Amino acid sequence: MKKTWILVANAARARVLERRAGDNALLELADFVCPPKNLIIEAEGGDLTGAAGKGHGRTGHAGTQFEPRMEVKDKARALFARQLADYLNQGMTEQQCDALVVIASSPMLGDLKPFLSKAAASALERAVASDLTRYQHAELKERVERALQLPA
Repeated sequence: MKKTWILVANAARARVLERRAGDNALLELADFVCPPKNLIIEAEGGDLTGAAGKGHGRTGHAGTQFEPRMEVKDKARALFARQLADYLNQGMTEQQCDALVVIASSPMLGDLKPFLSKAAASALERAVASDLTRYQHAELKERVERALQLPA
């Protein structure tokens, strides 16, 4: 029986749902909440702004190399996207699902896709830019079904 994992996410919350081919019921597998930004700042050593750093450029010359400035909220969203992608990648590696669908807010969708492994990216059947995180139960199922029927 084919199992599809559906990730419903935005920058603050995400849920992974499993849909089995037989009955199309949605079973919640995991619920993620992005940690508060102050915890992320502490975990990163107190600086998420991408301050200037010294190092070697691509040409191998010594000097100062500047990293692009990144807002705290963007860094937090990127770290959350990596956490979600790691969960999906592990599920694909362990063959817990056969296909993936991602329904996420536009910024999260853009942050998440580069972190997907080759196996997860090839199993990605659909990516829909929509935020369904506030819906529950029957309404969530209805909205997921509607999102899956949108033209590609």
